[in-house]
Amino acid sequence: MKTYVFPGQGSQAKGMGDGLFDKYPDLVEKADAILGYSIKELCLSDPRRELGKTQFTQPALYVVNALHYYDKIEKEGAEPDFVAGHSLGEFNALLAAECFDFEAGLKIVKKRGELMSQAKDGAMAAILNASAEVIENLLKENNLEKIDIANINTFSQIVISGSIEEIGKAEPLFTKGEMLYYPLNTSGAFHSRFMAPSRDKFLAYLKRFKLSNPKIPVIANVTARPYEADNIIDPLSNQIATGVRWAESMFFLLEHAAEKGEVMAIEEVGHGDVLTKIVAKIIEETKDKITEIKGETTEQAQSSSIEEVSAPREQPEKNADEKVADWNRKYTIGTKVKSIYPVYDQLETRTQAVVLFGHRAAVYMKDYNGYFDLDELEVVAS
Repeated sequence: MKTYVFPGQGSQAKGMGDGLFDKYPDLVEKADAILGYSIKELCLSDPRRELGKTQFTQPALYVVNALHYYDKIEKEGAEPDFVAGHSLGEFNALLAAECFDFEAGLKIVKKRGELMSQAKDGAMAAILNASAEVIENLLKENNLEKIDIANINTFSQIVISGSIEEIGKAEPLFTKGEMLYYPLNTSGAFHSRFMAPSRDKFLAYLKRFKLSNPKIPVIANVTARPYEADNIIDPLSNQIATGVRWAESMFFLLEHAAEKGEVMAIEEVGHGDVLTKIVAKIIEETKDKITEIKGETTEQAQSSSIEEVSAPREQPEKNADEKVADWNRKYTIGTKVKSIYPVYDQLETRTQAVVLFGHRAAVYMKDYNGYFDLDELEVVAS
């Protein structure tokens, strides 16, 4: 069985879509007419440094994801069994399922990006190595009531979203033991209750369109289950103000295939490989449950599942001191890097790497004004 997954905001990078714009000139012309600017120029050159702005990022990713999908279908000649997309990527999943055509989808995404870019007075942060239950309990115990779980990317990589004040207060709670805390550079509290005004405006806009039932099952971020017939608008509009249940969505697919005695191949369609790495992590986290369902040995299940997706990120064997020494030997201050998670893709180091708290190999990032773990970073070729 096969699922195509489409990446969302955070996967964008200058140069994405190269080679596809010239292959699909009619679609590019339609996109330019809807957007009022050259989508090819934005994605390949970004002369006005707009690609990182939500109102430009979302249409750009939608178009690039769509072109990648059309190219893949053209080359392989077969559609997947399921589709899914992370946040913005869900619109590409619905496009693949023919709920709307390319132009209607772009108009919808353009509106979504505009509404989300207007969100103010909110903040987000990523927490690693803590479950949703642990996070919710810590927030409750410390009376931080204006924070929601925004994205469950894997079962141990979770994004919270809420008021600026409480997101700041939460940081000391999640920098103990193995837990790591990364404030995110967003203008609003995306995927939280604080986006309700934008959700309501988006819902009103969506009602202008006639959306068809999916021809391919689409896993919804809101429910982690396939969209139901004649019920697309509500889950799609609620997605802005509700958490993205990505880990549960992927586990549903893996479990579904296992129950049928098959392996679910999950392939990322679009720019980059952020989701590929996340899915590999989810497979690692759930391999025992899948093994139990299939009645295989742990080794059989782990081998077959991961082989169909991609190799997981290799676990570093060096200790923190060795990682720091190795980094500083290879890279200078000012090195361009990106996070392996769907968060930041345009970062620049401001200092040499250091060992924090006696165990954490990290480097301070320019403009972001905070540390990133070396294990989370990839150097971007200049």
